[in-house]
Amino acid sequence: MEQKEFTITAFSENHIGLLNRITIIFTRRHINIESLTVSGSSIPGIHKFTIVVRETQEKVEKVIKQIEKQVEVLKAFYHPEEEIIHQEIALYKVPTEKLLDSTDLEKTIREHNARILEVTKDYTVIEKTGHKEETSRLFEKLNNFGVLQFTRSGRIAITKLNKELLTDYLREADELKQEISIN
Repeated sequence: MEQKEFTITAFSENHIGLLNRITIIFTRRHINIESLTVSGSSIPGIHKFTIVVRETQEKVEKVIKQIEKQVEVLKAFYHPEEEIIHQEIALYKVPTEKLLDSTDLEKTIREHNARILEVTKDYTVIEKTGHKEETSRLFEKLNNFGVLQFTRSGRIAITKLNKELLTDYLREADELKQEISIN
């Protein structure tokens, strides 16, 4: 089977040690995590893990089953690249003198649809939102001006579907629970 990029989303309660247990699932299966982001979700008290891997669909399906065995995990999903919309954010710190010396740095920032977040006498912080390839390309250009620091977030993603998968899953589970209690 062919390896391709998948974005895994797992929804859970916020419990100590869960992140460790989830990453161990990938380690045991020898799957490298390309990106990992954890944040709150649209449902209060529920957190969303967004994990990017490059693997076969068969292995990803097995990982999903293992993740869902964790008590705190409500549900996990996986999506190939074409089913999601995603972004990352990158921050670059460059010497302010390079910004003042010529218009080349400002031109580079504009060409890459980035923006300046902060300017001090010593450094300028630039922000770029986009895909990994875009933020990497800007890093290469800015490195000509002497990047002092660089950091990039993990992926954040939503599906192209017209619904929230977890909300639908919880609604269906609730309806099933009500049917069982009626019978």
